[in-house]
Amino acid sequence: MERGSRRTLFTGSALAGLLARLGGVDIDGAESKQVLSERLSRWLDWTDAISLAAALDARAAPAGDRPGASSAVHDAERDLTHVRTALAKPIGESPESAAGPARPAPHAPAPAAPIDPEAGVFGPWRRGYVARQQAMEASIGPLRGRLRARLAAASSPLARLAAVDAVMERVVGARERALLAAVPQRLERHFERLHEAHREALAGSPQAHGAPDAWLAVFRSDMQAVLLAELDIRLQPVEGLLEALRRSQAGCHE
Repeated sequence: MERGSRRTLFTGSALAGLLARLGGVDIDGAESKQVLSERLSRWLDWTDAISLAAALDARAAPAGDRPGASSAVHDAERDLTHVRTALAKPIGESPESAAGPARPAPHAPAPAAPIDPEAGVFGPWRRGYVARQQAMEASIGPLRGRLRARLAAASSPLARLAAVDAVMERVVGARERALLAAVPQRLERHFERLHEAHREALAGSPQAHGAPDAWLAVFRSDMQAVLLAELDIRLQPVEGLLEALRRSQAGCHE
């Protein structure tokens, strides 16, 4: 997909479409029909609004001897590729096993047997999904901060953009995290529907025993797709900042 075709609104994303296909409702509910400016006006409190206004109204300082953006673009692209690869690779391997088995309480008796995935227990999958989300937050937040630092060092207009992004990350990011925290619950409902359909198939046809874990393979594939879509959403602000840095470099060469 070309960068220019990426959707920046959360409700227009591939993730929302995937969740709708899997049987969930619009992840942003009634807010999906509101324009971004209307939604932001409700998410911003007065201190946030002051910070954003200050960043938008900042007067550009003389560029002075600030370094060019050429090396910054190369370093930022390499940084983004490294983080994306590091986060996407484990998703493709086994998204449900990220957190490992639940640890028993101290002095508690060991479980008699490991969790049987055929029992339809969603707990390990939820822990795996949340662990992937935590890994994304731990890597993408610092990546975004490093890119803002590169923008601030490149030119005064880019420094102003970096200041605006810092405010937006604090304000909109909190809302985004709340929305993304609901994704495992929606996946759990999908998991339960698939498991129930599997049980009904077993009850109605003895031949269905030939592929007892087929429903889990379907769910694993769906969970991987949702995780990758969430990764794409979380990286969109980084890609937007990087594109601004690229355009600044291209403008310097014209």
